[in-house]
Amino acid sequence: MGSQLSNAIDGKDNTKTIGSADLDQLMEIESLEKILNYKFKDKSLLLKAFTDASYVDDKSESYELLELLGDSILNMGIIYDFIKLYPKEAPGPLTKLRAVNVDTEKLARVAVNHQLYSYLRHKKPLLEEQILEFVEAMEKYPLHSNGLLKVPKVLADIVESTIGAIFMDCNSTETVWKVIKPLLEPIIHLDKMKSHPMTELNEMCQKRNLKLTSKDTWEENQTYCFHIEDKFVGCGHHPVKKETARNFAAKNAIDNFAKFFGDL
Repeated sequence: MGSQLSNAIDGKDNTKTIGSADLDQLMEIESLEKILNYKFKDKSLLLKAFTDASYVDDKSESYELLELLGDSILNMGIIYDFIKLYPKEAPGPLTKLRAVNVDTEKLARVAVNHQLYSYLRHKKPLLEEQILEFVEAMEKYPLHSNGLLKVPKVLADIVESTIGAIFMDCNSTETVWKVIKPLLEPIIHLDKMKSHPMTELNEMCQKRNLKLTSKDTWEENQTYCFHIEDKFVGCGHHPVKKETARNFAAKNAIDNFAKFFGDL
């Protein structure tokens, strides 16, 4: 589908019109605009927003600058909404709330839920398989895994680049937020927010003044383990990413905590 989108827009000389694109190509562009519920004046921004650096040639640019712009706009929009919603809340919880709503996994879920990834232009042989694995794993964690899933970053990138593209097209943060906010649903609120496993484990140990240590053997056997007061409390394994193995280990340690140290 990404190649069809490319064919429908003929580079920088065609920024205000689709030109000679046939009906099928027009339908691809209109399909993406329908998902976003926004009609671009400058159609070439669509091409850039969904072009990975691996695909770039002399006629196209990657989404990287749009991604950078979109990241800033997204952070501003989400924190502004939360300040209005929770005017008496301390900065700490709002910072955590913002982070969990704009992190890589949350945005990747947006790309999957709204089929944005199917428009991505790339030359990464393993990416399709990685996306499929993520889509299947999402079912185990309907809202957020808090670090327990390996997420293809490119999925989050195209959400941010889309935000940047819309802003470049309309020059209005208000319009951007009206377009993007519905796509971000379900937005995670304070009553649904869960701590990251590492954060929760550290806080549990600090409350009891317990010493937490780790054993990193990921390079040897893709395993990461935790000890509390020299007692083995949890281990995690992940074949691809050490951070995910560590998060699994933290979750395992949390689950075992009461068995060794009683309820908090």
